Amino acid sequence: MTESNELPEAPPVAREIFTDEALERAQVFAELLAGPGVVRGLLGPREVPRIWDRHLLNCAVLEEAVPPDSTLVDIGSGAGLPGLVLAIVRPDVTVTLLEPLLRRTVFLSECVETLKLDNVEVLRGRAEELARKRVFDVATARAVAPLDRLLSWSMPLLREGGELLAMKGERAQEELEAARPQLESFGVRHVELVTVGRGKVEPPATLVRVVAGRSARTDTRRRRKR
Repeated sequence: MTESNELPEAPPVAREIFTDEALERAQVFAELLAGPGVVRGLLGPREVPRIWDRHLLNCAVLEEAVPPDSTLVDIGSGAGLPGLVLAIVRPDVTVTLLEPLLRRTVFLSECVETLKLDNVEVLRGRAEELARKRVFDVATARAVAPLDRLLSWSMPLLREGGELLAMKGERAQEELEAARPQLESFGVRHVELVTVGRGKVEPPATLVRVVAGRSARTDTRRRRKR
């Protein structure tokens, strides 16, 4: 039997997670991922049948952890997962898609224009380049880097009390333990594992939630001066 690489219809739970206009946008985004996204190498063709379950819905439930009316930076946004999905499901959140590769930023910009999203900006660059220039309430990342490295990129971008929401899988606890030295050096206020999407996606999504301390940005500058 040959495995089909066709895009499936949105599952019933999508109507619960994406409502009204958001569902229409999510369906168009799914088509963009399955079409130009695959052609340009942002998503593998074998991922097309799993676009809804593994990608769109899995990213959308992250909104449960995002405070209202936040400014959010999606580090290494890639194909817009989870940043663009969050912008669709949460129009109250202002989203910055941060991505260093040109072909990806071009795709993201085309998606934003097609979806007519006025709460999204696309920036080409790296987190290190944006540090000290911009500050956000929330930073997100999915399959970008181990937590210890992600902390060095995200903490300088967050205001005091801002949150890193890192999407992690089965190794979340392991990465958390490995990153203890970095957590201490950045003086974070709080860190915990959070589960979102219970009853909506299977398995539920696991996040590492890190609350930035007052010293996150100043400590970074001090280390660079040494």
